[in-house]
Amino acid sequence: MKEAAEDQLMRALHDDHAAALWSYALKLTSGDRAHAEDLVQETLLRAWKHPRVLDQSQGSARAWLFTVARRIAIDGWRSAASRSEVTTDAPPELPLPDGTERALQGWLVAEALGELSAAHREVLGLCFFQGYSVADAAQRLGIAPGTVKSRTHYALRALKLALEERGVTQ
Repeated sequence: MKEAAEDQLMRALHDDHAAALWSYALKLTSGDRAHAEDLVQETLLRAWKHPRVLDQSQGSARAWLFTVARRIAIDGWRSAASRSEVTTDAPPELPLPDGTERALQGWLVAEALGELSAAHREVLGLCFFQGYSVADAAQRLGIAPGTVKSRTHYALRALKLALEERGVTQ
């Protein structure tokens, strides 16, 4: 019979104070509804575990509930779990590339190209840097397309070796 009386007191406590406790919990959590629900639930669970609170003749149950809710919120703010999670509307900004790496690579390639023969530089310049096809490069240089292919092959091999000498690897 005692359990039935405690259940009735708990229902009465909930009916009398749940709305005010919910409003207070929303303020404590800066409007975070999920966190406020957890706060109210934990507060009411502690009230259920402490039957003396259910007997409102000994004092104000609302004051006790608000004090417990505030202490639970403070404990949450102090805990390491609350510091590890950061919520934000936007992801953090990504660092902008400064172009240093690209400039260094450009200097290394230019230096390595300087070691090639004029014929090899000319073929690579037309085919790779200016985007000409083999047939267009051959016509422009006045040589056979097979010669453009051959020079391109040997020019790329020589360029690869020159870059490897400078520490550039794939």
